[in-house]
Order: sequence, then structure tokens, then C-alpha cells
Amino acid sequence: MPKLIKVLLVLALLAGAAAGAYYYFYYEQERKPSDRLTLYGNVDIRQVHLAFHANGRIERVMVEEGDAVKKDQLVAELDPVRYQANLARAKAEVASQEQVLARLLAGSRPQEIAEARARLASAQATLRDQSNLFRRNNDLYQRRAISAQTMDTIRARYESSKEAVNQARQSLDLAIEGPRKEDIAAARAQLEALKAAQALTQRELADTKLYAPDRGVIQQRILQPGDMASPSVPAFTVALNNPVWVRAYLPETELGKVASGMSASVATDSFPGKSYKGWVGYISPTAEFTPKTVETSDLRTKLVYRVRVYVCNPENELRLGMPVTVSIPLKQKAEARRGQSDPCSGS
Repeated sequence: MPKLIKVLLVLALLAGAAAGAYYYFYYEQERKPSDRLTLYGNVDIRQVHLAFHANGRIERVMVEEGDAVKKDQLVAELDPVRYQANLARAKAEVASQEQVLARLLAGSRPQEIAEARARLASAQATLRDQSNLFRRNNDLYQRRAISAQTMDTIRARYESSKEAVNQARQSLDLAIEGPRKEDIAAARAQLEALKAAQALTQRELADTKLYAPDRGVIQQRILQPGDMASPSVPAFTVALNNPVWVRAYLPETELGKVASGMSASVATDSFPGKSYKGWVGYISPTAEFTPKTVETSDLRTKLVYRVRVYVCNPENELRLGMPVTVSIPLKQKAEARRGQSDPCSGS
């Protein structure tokens, strides 16, 4: 019996030591400040509904569902015949108006001025003849040698000759002075309007080709060759999978330790031992309650802030909805990554 009591006493001491060690490692250690913050979340992939910016019949489709595409890769194009004809017409109108403006800027040719001088000289000679005729017949009319009707006809011809001289002189002045500044300005404005119309038709022709907006995977091919396309009807659904997003939630007590631009590493159970490069891209300014889908060690009733972590995914291993663990080193300076052309180029 005493031996049994000894054994029980030893077992009790061992159990107490084990409980103390458990308490130390799992409670006391957690109270110590850590240099790394761990968050839990799920992968969220951005999607683009890719549509033509023009109306027309699809002529070619270059990709299938599941194909990987690069940024600015041609994926489909419309029948361009109508748009090519519109562009050719616009170019012809611009060329015609350029000639009109060049003619106005050049002014009158020497031959045109010489022709105007000749018309003036001819009108002046006619006026001299009519003036002499009028003077002689006026004397006859004063002596009642000719009728009043005949005199009226001669007088009308004389007045008409004076008007012809005046008109010829004004034509010569206009030929020497050249086109009006207002006419040149109007022709130049018309040329600019036609050039703008040409640029628009050229853009419309370019819009018959559809390009991938970024690296990704064709999730859905909605339209086929022969279908009518329009800006309101998507032709493809593209998943932009590099980088992907991780939607995680930051406890209120840790809010002051994290800033946008801080680097992070992401791990998933699907690829044990592998981590993915990432960075904090966005922290929500509004608090909310932890969603029921997030599994963390904190109580679900605590307020949290939604965090978006960008993660490089060069081999397309991170999929939509995949649960991941985000690790953020706290001893670092926030680095602004917004505006970088390709933060995942080295991954």
C-alpha cells in the first residue's frame, strides 16, 4: 500500500510538471512580443470580362479555355473591312482639305493677277469708247437730232461701262491682296476636324482587335467566330492569376503593427514547405466582425479589419478559395509597391 501511494505521488508530480511546462510554452510564450504576425485567409482571383470596343462580326479567335495569355496578347479580332473603308475615306478627305489650305496660303498666282489687270484695261477701254459716244450723242440730243429713247440707251451703256471698270479694279485688288485671313482660318479648322475624324476611324479600326489586359488564364470563351460582338457583350472571362489576392482579417490589437507595402510570405497546405512572395496592398479603414468562414484562434466576436495581401503566383498553384497562412515580419519598413510595373517579375 505505501508503495502504491509512492507511485501515485510520483505520477502526480510528473503530471504537475507537464501541466506547468504546457502552461509556460503555450500561454506564457504567447504573451511575449513576437517579431512576426500570422494571419489566415483565402485566395481571391481577379476576373476581367473582356469585350470588344467595337461592333462587328468576329472573324478569328486565337485562344481556348484554359490557355495562358500574356499582357497585350491578341486573342480575337473582328471583320475589319468596313472600318478599313471608313479610314480610307477619312484619309482622302484630309488630303483634299490639305490642298485647299495650301492653295489659300499660296495666294494668287502671277497669271491670275495679270489676267485681272487685263480685264481692268479692257473695261477701261470700253468705258472710254462709251464716254465719247455719250458725249457726241448728248450734243445731238440737245439739238433734237436724236430721240430721247436712243439717248437713254446710250446713257445706260455708259453707266454700265463705269460699273464694269469698278468691278474689274476690285477684282485686281483682291487678286493682289490674296485670300482673307478668315478664309484661311476656316480652312485650317476644317482640316483639323477632318484629321480628328481620321484619328477616330483609325482607332475604330484598331478596336477590331482584342488584346489580353494582363497575364492570366482564359476561364471562359463566350463568343465564337461568326458571332456578333459589341461593347456590352463579353467575349472572354480572364482570370488574372499573377499576382493573386489573399483576403485576410487583421485583429484590432495588431492594427498599428501593419502598413501597406510591408512584405509578407504566404503558405498553403497544398504545397507544404513552399512559400510565396507577397506584400500588404490594402487595409480597410472600416472595422467589421470576423466572418464565420475565417478560422483563427481569436474570438469571432472581436472587431477586425479586412486586409488584402498581393501574392506572386508564377506557376498558377494558388487557386480561387484556397485557404492560406500569411506571415508578416513586423521589423521592417513599409515599402510602397504601388506603381511598380511588374512586382512579380523576379518570382
